[in-house]
Amino acid sequence: MYKIIQQRNKCIGCNACVEAAPQRWVVSRLDGKSTLVGGVNKRGMFNVNIPDWELEENKRAQINCPVHIIDIIKL
Repeated sequence: MYKIIQQRNKCIGCNACVEAAPQRWVVSRLDGKSTLVGGVNKRGMFNVNIPDWELEENKRAQINCPVHIIDIIKL
């Protein structure tokens, strides 16, 4: 199992994460920033636990993020 952590306030809304992992990322209609589906806000850091089978595409989202606001850690 892994945990995705996103610093959403620094998101520029480029959509790279949505293209890499559309089941886990969506663009908000309210502010144009990417939203981590299932993410829980803890002091401005959104996080969610994911199963192993979601790792590859979310790693691509992490690598493709131009502002490097996505972290993935192994639990």
